[in-house]
Formats: sequence, structure tokens, C-alpha cells
Amino acid sequence: MDQRISAATSTARSTTNNCDGIRPFYWEVGDKTQRLASDSVQSGGGSPVYTATTIMSIASASKWIYAAYVVQRRQGRLTDDDIKFLTFRSGYTNFSNCLPGQTVDDCVAYQQNGTYSAFTDGKFSYGGGHMEKHASLIGLGALNNAGLAAEIRSQLGTEISLGYSQPQLAGGIYTNADAYAAFLRRILTGSLLMNAALGTNAVCTNPTTCPAGTAVNTPIPTTESYHYSIGHWVEDDPVNGDGAFSSAGAFGFYPWIDASKSWYGIVAREDATGTGSGFASAQCGQLIRKAWITGVAQ
Repeated sequence: MDQRISAATSTARSTTNNCDGIRPFYWEVGDKTQRLASDSVQSGGGSPVYTATTIMSIASASKWIYAAYVVQRRQGRLTDDDIKFLTFRSGYTNFSNCLPGQTVDDCVAYQQNGTYSAFTDGKFSYGGGHMEKHASLIGLGALNNAGLAAEIRSQLGTEISLGYSQPQLAGGIYTNADAYAAFLRRILTGSLLMNAALGTNAVCTNPTTCPAGTAVNTPIPTTESYHYSIGHWVEDDPVNGDGAFSSAGAFGFYPWIDASKSWYGIVAREDATGTGSGFASAQCGQLIRKAWITGVAQ
């Protein structure tokens, strides 16, 4: 264990790999019972400092939480429609954003959020409209931020502290690494049925490498060919992938579970620019994960 901790810590603190460019950040790695290693890596100036309890917007890391909620609510038996919506092939691809004071149904009706596109139906198209429409269809339409948070926690565990800054299922959550880690540990233990759903019904996502007409857009650079499962990525690029499950957010919050479902990890930070921040955190997190699993600094 000491060798793993040393390798992961050295990797996260390195000034010569992909972790250097995302400073400052907090990271941790653990198993189904507890956090096993963690650190707050500062920037050159020493601040701001992120810790396990720093509250931040996690953007698209919200998607994994909503998908886990649906799996739990369905007792592990997703419908064909659930799968279509949660793998982003529903055709509801005109989403922009919600306003803080809206309900889920208000958000669906706002601007073009609830507009269906026949062209994208059946094709992977990354965006928030699928989950927003799905939430409305399964009866969450009347819920505002507070009601939504309470409903999600009723299925995932009331000990998992989270809130919504807007009633957007795919990107509206604010929380901290402590709470998200508790969520990931519940997946690893099987307390949440998302454990069995990890990697299932995965679809091709890269428009440049997928069969023609099966993928429209992805936030992942087209140099990477991942699949997308039930509200989470499968990092199975044939060259660079290790099969991990993840859900990076645009502001840089990157949670993961390794392919063997033995370990979880988080890279936590909030870069309001959101320009490539999620993938940048993922590149660092991938190195930390490899260092942890192999015991060799990366």
C-alpha cells in the first residue's frame, strides 16, 4: 500500500506530466470502504487550495449521479427508453441551460430545450437535453432545485450531500469530493445497483471513428475513441484506454472507477472557463490511476 500511495502522490505532484497544468487541485483514491490516499496540490502561488470538503460545481459529473438514481429507482431493470435517453440517443439534443428558479418542466419548456430532433434520434449526441426530458417523463417535472436534490438523495443515500444550482440533471449539481466519494464507494460495494450497470449498453461516441450515422458530437477530443454507457464514459480507447468508468465535468471535476471495480478516484477543482478542463483533469487522473494500480510513478 505504501508503494501505491508514494507512486500516486509523486505523479500528482509532478511538474513534468499532465497534472502540472491543472494545478491547483485535490485528488483522492480509495476502495469500497474508505479513502486510502489523498492530497491537495497547490499552484505555484500556493492558492486557491482545494480539499475534500471544498464545495464546487461538478458540471457533467452530475450525469453519473442521475443515471445511478434512475437505475436504483428502476431496481436495476432499465426500460429500452431509459437506456436510449441515458446513452444520449433520444433525439432531445437542443438543450442550452436552465434558470436557477425553474422546475424541471419549466426548464424543458425554456427556449428550445424540449425540442425533439429526428435527425439525431438513435445517434449519440452528448448534451443535457436527454436527461432533462427523461426526468420530466418519469415524473420529476414539478421539482425545483431543493426538491430535486431531496429526490435524488432518497435513492442514492441521504448521507450523500449535494444540491442543485439549477434543475439540470446533466450538469446542475454542486457538492464536494467527500460526498462524491461516498457515492462511488456505494457503487463499489453494490449498495447502488449502478455497480452492475457499469459499462452496459455502451455506444460508440467518436463521429470520426464510429460507423457512419451513429454519432453526432462528443466533448472528448476525436483522437480518443471512448464508449458511453448509462450516464458515464467507458475509457476504452484501443490505444490509450484502460477500460475505466468516469464522468468528467466541464469545470474539471473528474470521478472514476477502475475497470476491475476495485478502486475509485477523484480529481477535484473548479475552472470556471470550462475550456477543456474536464479532459485535462481526466488526463491527470488517468496517470494517478495508473500509478496507483501499478505502484509506479507516471
